[in-house]
Amino acid sequence: MTAKPDIKTLGSLKESGYQTKSIKDELRDNLRNKIKNKESVFEGIFGYEDTVIPQLEQAILSRHNINLLGLRGQAKTRLARMMTSLLDEWIPFVQGSEINDDPFNPISRYAKELIGAEGDQTPIEWLHRDERFFEKLATPDVTVADLIGDVDPIKAANLKLSYADDRVIHFGMIPRANRCIFVINELPDLQARIQVSLFNILQEGDVQIRGFKVRMPLDIQFVFTANPEDYTNRGSIVTPLKDRIGSQILTHYPENIHIAKEITSYESSLDSRQNDGIYVPGLAKDLLEQIGFEARESEYVDAKSGVSARMSITAFENLLSTAERRALLTGEEATTVRLSDFVGVIPAITGKVELVYEGEQEGAEAVAQMLLDNAVKTLFMTYFPKVEKLEKKNVDGPFSQITDWFMEDDGFLEITDESSDEVYAKNLNRISPLDKIIEKYQPDTKPEDMLFLKEFILWGLAVNKKLNKERFRTGIFFS
Repeated sequence: MTAKPDIKTLGSLKESGYQTKSIKDELRDNLRNKIKNKESVFEGIFGYEDTVIPQLEQAILSRHNINLLGLRGQAKTRLARMMTSLLDEWIPFVQGSEINDDPFNPISRYAKELIGAEGDQTPIEWLHRDERFFEKLATPDVTVADLIGDVDPIKAANLKLSYADDRVIHFGMIPRANRCIFVINELPDLQARIQVSLFNILQEGDVQIRGFKVRMPLDIQFVFTANPEDYTNRGSIVTPLKDRIGSQILTHYPENIHIAKEITSYESSLDSRQNDGIYVPGLAKDLLEQIGFEARESEYVDAKSGVSARMSITAFENLLSTAERRALLTGEEATTVRLSDFVGVIPAITGKVELVYEGEQEGAEAVAQMLLDNAVKTLFMTYFPKVEKLEKKNVDGPFSQITDWFMEDDGFLEITDESSDEVYAKNLNRISPLDKIIEKYQPDTKPEDMLFLKEFILWGLAVNKKLNKERFRTGIFFS
């Protein structure tokens, strides 16, 4: 961060040669420089490189107000917050101004009178770009007074002014966000009559407060966010307001597992001891993301509501915490994530998906378990041959030796949630046909991934009805 400018008066600001510009020009000019220098503006946003980000940059270059339209968990608010990096680091404003008056173009009565009285000695303060971001969640109880302003009777009494004097006005959030980025989240939740109050601000700059027609050419970059679900459930964006928003940009969920894994890895809040002491096989990460893809296609999950990327992030954190807790109970310094640890991600799933009626009938936990089983089934086909439902008699299928092993007298496997790594490995390694299957179909498997892959084969056979898998209170039983 560069040092705060030491200019304290309007006269010094003039002498410095400072050139004022609108916020939309600031954003545009700084974006042009970043694009020329091949600098990334939206660091940590994955999967939007060829879709959302180019459109957002085009809207900024066009000096448009923006509406980001998409389902929950698609980084809409995050994109808006990251736009502050495109602002100049410091801008001057008239000291004491409630609305960040530009010293060269004052718009409030206070600033105009102060400059008229003080001239070049008018005191100047500096506003950092991090303080130039305002955000309001649209809720049905938001009023025009909250956003635009109202007459303040206490101010009128203290200053001994009548209500006919415009100095009794108390400015709302939008005037106070002059020369800033102003975000209204979930715009359709804003009552229609409140949306109407934004018309002139977006187009002409007029502000009307309790009968006062105050001509204030506010300098604001508006960013709105909206969820398409809201258009039918709670409200809509009134047509004249949509007409005044320059660009509407559609956001989306990750298009593949690779992008989803990047998002989860970047966003997860992990303790260094989890990072250092818990090994996560690559297949486990794929499986975790596949749950989200299954949820978005599931007949039990409300597609209109969407499945937030936050589900995968919190599920990953839960997965590591499940393995960490087990290691603490067994006294082990390090451990590897097991497939049976995925029972720990179910609370993250049940709290993040909206179920349709049929899903409610099944129950949230049953649907979460179903999504996990479906994810195993989908990925199993990419690692091993397809499991045939009906196999020809006297013909050994690729998994016959495994199913035969379970047909023997002691053919069962019990994996408890709190068993040590040594016991876990000993139990899985008893099933010798698993080694042959892996050697044949996945010969390049890393040694540290071997146990997870063995358990994955058993889960895959179970979801394909070749083995029985039962969850009991403290573990999983295969037979």
